[in-house]
Amino acid sequence: MKKIILASCLCLFTLFAKAQDASVEKSLYGIQTGPIGIWGYNETKLTNSIALRSEIGIVAGLSTGSNYSGTYFVIAPNISLAPRWYYNLKKRESKSKRIDGNSGNFISLKTSYQTDLELVSNDDNVDLISDITIVPTWGIRRNIGSHFNYEAGFGIGYIHYFKKDNVRLINESDVAVNVHARIGYKF
Repeated sequence: MKKIILASCLCLFTLFAKAQDASVEKSLYGIQTGPIGIWGYNETKLTNSIALRSEIGIVAGLSTGSNYSGTYFVIAPNISLAPRWYYNLKKRESKSKRIDGNSGNFISLKTSYQTDLELVSNDDNVDLISDITIVPTWGIRRNIGSHFNYEAGFGIGYIHYFKKDNVRLINESDVAVNVHARIGYKF
């Protein structure tokens, strides 16, 4: 009887100990795609609820303007770095919901650099201007099976354009909006 009680206590202790350890993954690699591009990413654990996400991607843009007659299409590289606070991991785990693959709600401070390098463009006369954005973002990530996931987020922040000598800018700084909806695969 003592052995049964001891075994039961150990099992209960293990369950309680697991509930205290809700944490982001130590390191996570994957790819994601959305309506305007494709990204490769890594999330590295900083604390139990904070991960540092770094990503490199190829994004597409479509634009028209008063200084340009017509519509142009361009594809360019983009890099970003964002600390993410997954704030509801313990709550999800207590409700027996998945937290693997950093599945949860997050708040991040997404900092992105858009290069002026055009990989593909329908007009040789279009000149991209590089910029940096800093956008506080709220989002969610959920897993589908063991490798697939989806993610959505929204935020409003700051954008700064890096002026070129041959370009006239009305404003070098402006409001940036980050809206993303992606599906992905984690390795």
